[in-house]
Amino acid sequence: MATLIPALGTCVSRMTAGERRFAERIEQKLDADYLAWYDVPVGPKHAHPDFVVLHPRRGLLILEVKDWRLDTIRQASKQTWDIVPDGVPKTVVSPLEQARHYAHQVIDALARDAQLVHAHGNLQGKVCFPWSYGVVLTRITRKQFESAELGRAIESHRVICADEMTESADAEGFQSRLWDMFPTMMRGVLTLPQIDRVRWILFPEVRISPQLGLFGTAETDDDLPDLMRVMDLQQEQLARSLGEGHRVIHGVAGSGKTLILGYRAEQLAQAAPSSKPILILCYNEPLAVKLEAVMAAKGLADRVLVRHFHRWCRQQLVAFGQPVPQGKGVFDQMIENVIRGVERGQIPGGQYQAILIDEGHDFQPEWLKLVTQMVDPNTNSLLLLYDDAQSIYERGRTRQFSFRSVGIQAQGRTTILKINYRNSKQILATASRIAAEFLRAEDTDDDSVPRVHPISCGKEGNAPLIIRLPSLRDEATKVADLLASAHQEGHAWGDMAVLCRHHAEIEQCAAALQRRRLPHQVRKSVGNFDPTADTIKVMTMHVSKGLEFPVVALVGVGGMPGAKQDESDEARLFYVAATRATHALYVTLSGDGEFGRRLPGAPQTIVEAVA
Repeated sequence: MATLIPALGTCVSRMTAGERRFAERIEQKLDADYLAWYDVPVGPKHAHPDFVVLHPRRGLLILEVKDWRLDTIRQASKQTWDIVPDGVPKTVVSPLEQARHYAHQVIDALARDAQLVHAHGNLQGKVCFPWSYGVVLTRITRKQFESAELGRAIESHRVICADEMTESADAEGFQSRLWDMFPTMMRGVLTLPQIDRVRWILFPEVRISPQLGLFGTAETDDDLPDLMRVMDLQQEQLARSLGEGHRVIHGVAGSGKTLILGYRAEQLAQAAPSSKPILILCYNEPLAVKLEAVMAAKGLADRVLVRHFHRWCRQQLVAFGQPVPQGKGVFDQMIENVIRGVERGQIPGGQYQAILIDEGHDFQPEWLKLVTQMVDPNTNSLLLLYDDAQSIYERGRTRQFSFRSVGIQAQGRTTILKINYRNSKQILATASRIAAEFLRAEDTDDDSVPRVHPISCGKEGNAPLIIRLPSLRDEATKVADLLASAHQEGHAWGDMAVLCRHHAEIEQCAAALQRRRLPHQVRKSVGNFDPTADTIKVMTMHVSKGLEFPVVALVGVGGMPGAKQDESDEARLFYVAATRATHALYVTLSGDGEFGRRLPGAPQTIVEAVA
């Protein structure tokens, strides 16, 4: 079955009857190698063809779909058609000319990429795969087409007629009609990297920016990087298929949940204007800072607000003249004051056009109940991202409530993402080695989803470097050496992070980096994290949630779990920290904790002793 983007069930409401039938036939009659996009803006000029169909061996096909009956058409030429669709005569551009125009826009954009064109020969500079265009007439049979001599306006091989796209139509025959639209001399096969390049150029919204590391694009339309990273097809289909109402995405670490959140925020911001802003909430302050920077880079800062939950609570109290607590227990009291303010009507509900919650697994039930009240009931747009395996705070370790009980109405609108795209197989295996026990599926309530074991996307990489050392000071020194070497190998300082279990380890690592004069930034408290700075980021494992870095060093693992610490909680924390690494993972071990005893059995373990 072909992949249709967006999913058919989410776009039926904006389809004509003929478009719906044709989309159904695409899903039913084409095999799994086919990709098809419906009514998605294409290329730098935002062309709007009805359907774009792509096959690695067949090529690229642009289709216009018309629901016109034969008696609607008064005159047809190669350039214009005179039609009477609703009793009022009008002249329109020929549907084939429409498709041709869109196709040339698409091909002109793709031909700018040297990796998508012939490098030599008679076809030098031309795209290296077949492409064509055509028309679908959903209410005109082949017999009617011929009797009305419409072939004078549209070459007969460029048309699919109503009787050729019925439910009973032969699958091979249907495919033949599509590919008869191609000039016979065109040859070429698209590789998977080339397909990603096609998607990168045609659909800018699915780009993943190396500079920003999350989503969006930092490149201009004139820039064509050698490496083009895009959403996985499942991610793109899900992102484009999100409709209104409450939705939950339950995904493993590295599955692209935050990518989808970013896409959704951008789409909502670019939709029909609203007097109410869009709110992104998360628990971790560094993640909020990074998301805020991304939204600002996309020019959406005035429409999309990004806050970590406690900052948002404080702003609510200040904005509506409610008491702001001070001293011990300030965070809990601050939340309680907001809840009470909403209950008394002193803080209004429905303030936001939409709310998107990252790290929902770290939110307490009363927090979620509060947030649901802040969504405008006219839009009722709420997206919650959730992963039990990343609940590293005690309050969220086991969800003892239903989404329904806190006002999240997502029955039938929950999606599970199982594939980890961020980490190599080797990094994921090391992270899961410690975390295997808590990653087992558990029985859950009626609106929940089971805990999901991550599946690697198969990306290969170097085995994590696991080094046993005598002391914490030796760990810090070794990490500084490793990061200096990584920089010599081409990694920017901003690509690196040192994640520590405790603040004492942060101090040791910062001192070692300072001795080596390596540029670094220590995240000590709220407000001093700059994700764009070209510096090594030094922070606790806890606050690294939601972030990713090409090179990650973990310090203090040898002492995990500490005395009176729950092993499953610490295993979960190790899992979160290890899965921040996209390219290289270094784990240094001193101390006599249980994790240190488990890890030396990992592949390619290096055991060192520093005098």
